[in-house]
Amino acid sequence: MAGLPPDPDCVLPCPDAMADALREALPQFRQVDWVEHTGSTNADLLERARRPGGPPDRPWLLGTHLQSRGRGRAGRTWQNRVGANLMFSCAFDVFLPTRQLPTLAPLIGMATCAALRTRLGAGLRTRLTMKWPNDLLWDQAKLAGILIESTRSGTAQASDHHLIIIGMGLNLEDARALSQSLDRRIADWAEIAADDPVAARATAADLAACAARSWYEALNQATARGFADLPARYAEVDGLAGRMVDVLDDGHLRHTGVACGVDTDGRLLLRNADGVQAISVGEISVRLQR
Repeated sequence: MAGLPPDPDCVLPCPDAMADALREALPQFRQVDWVEHTGSTNADLLERARRPGGPPDRPWLLGTHLQSRGRGRAGRTWQNRVGANLMFSCAFDVFLPTRQLPTLAPLIGMATCAALRTRLGAGLRTRLTMKWPNDLLWDQAKLAGILIESTRSGTAQASDHHLIIIGMGLNLEDARALSQSLDRRIADWAEIAADDPVAARATAADLAACAARSWYEALNQATARGFADLPARYAEVDGLAGRMVDVLDDGHLRHTGVACGVDTDGRLLLRNADGVQAISVGEISVRLQR
């Protein structure tokens, strides 16, 4: 494949440099690769995991400067250009009952938000929050999206052995252009860094390693101890708490109420005239009422 022309505005180092920096920062990862261009890092890791005779040891990380078939939640297309987005995926072996897999969406969103807050000055950390199930927000504008996919591990010997692939796209630049094209506010790390010298010191590799490490630790903790502490930890980064929201499914309004956290299954809790309702993780969009 021919190399892409260099982008003078690109804040990412070359792919080899990204891979080297991440290998050093993530010694617990068995494979770390970064490429110039691919279709989808999630799809690539899934294909690699299904390949006969492929490497059995995980976790893996695969990142790219550009995706041509990147996907967000509900099959949405991820818009990107070289240097404007930090895009990577990780594959993990997870040992949990199938019924608990949906809880991973808010767990991973919470863990990512808490981890990236450490790359901000202390006075600005509460401006980085999450919107259930796992979008990251800066001042209520979307900064990053996370896609989690699961399948049975090809080497599984136990019923609770699953392959989990987590992909994230974080906006590094282009928030203004995206806000205009999508007709809603979008945030990027450059905007944050302009106001925060601590954030300005965070490199692209540092942000990716910070998120990937948080996923590794969160999955290990969930396997060992379960999800009993999820509601309390989620409350620390909850960007919807106390807000009136609409819950839509396939474009149809299903519920309206005041968001009041999550339960131990990671379901969004809404309080309305009918009491408190638990909204299941799935292809559901939560929108702030205007």
